[in-house]
Amino acid sequence: MDLIVSAEGLNKRFGAVTAAQDVTVGIERDSVVGLIGTNGAGKTTFINMVTGYLKPDTGRILFDGEDITQLSPREVTRRGISRSFQIAQLYNSLTVIENITVAISVVLDNADQSGFFSFTDPIVPGFEQRPHEVANMLLERFQLQAYRDRRAQILPGGVRKLLDIALTLVAKPKVLFLDEPTSGVSAQEKFGMMNMVMGNIRSQGGTVLFVEHDMEVINRFSDRVLAFYDGRIIADGPPQTTLSDPDVLKYVVGGHRAKG
Repeated sequence: MDLIVSAEGLNKRFGAVTAAQDVTVGIERDSVVGLIGTNGAGKTTFINMVTGYLKPDTGRILFDGEDITQLSPREVTRRGISRSFQIAQLYNSLTVIENITVAISVVLDNADQSGFFSFTDPIVPGFEQRPHEVANMLLERFQLQAYRDRRAQILPGGVRKLLDIALTLVAKPKVLFLDEPTSGVSAQEKFGMMNMVMGNIRSQGGTVLFVEHDMEVINRFSDRVLAFYDGRIIADGPPQTTLSDPDVLKYVVGGHRAKG
């Protein structure tokens, strides 16, 4: 089994609350993994620990065999792990194309500090294209051309999500975490949006883990599903297997039905 991310015995507490309890899991290279669980189950805590935003109390995280447990979010991103957020992280006063340009500038600055290129020859690492070519490509791939010159703060919710995810791909990540990519997207648009997002991500290669509350989306787009409850992984397997697990039906799927 070719693992790209390994979590070994992760524990995290916030006072009396256990956010992660002995979370041990390996993520295979080039897989698509869905993360499910009710609010507070531990999904986001897991993502935050892997991406450097939280440090586990105990345990370690390996990425491509390297221990990244104590690295900062920026250092984790430089290694090849990126993420989008449940609430899109955009520069609201800037236009769509300006947001993409800023993201490219960050990648170029990181590469320059690592000695990969010179600003006199600004080729975007991983794309082998000029910045404006990469920006235009992302506009086209995510169907954002019509919004090119609109400020981010006035974009529809679904478009903001697409832009946020497009920005993560600028760094050509080996692993990408998506936090609720279809939240705020209408039922009529969710499958089309996910087809576009997953198609673009997979065309670049890489491993995808995504948090989702819509079980139809989970079932359609996941190779594997991890179910979280009370800071633990209570089921792990193919979508049909995990979604039919008695504990998942009781604590996860049932919880969502109660809310709906």
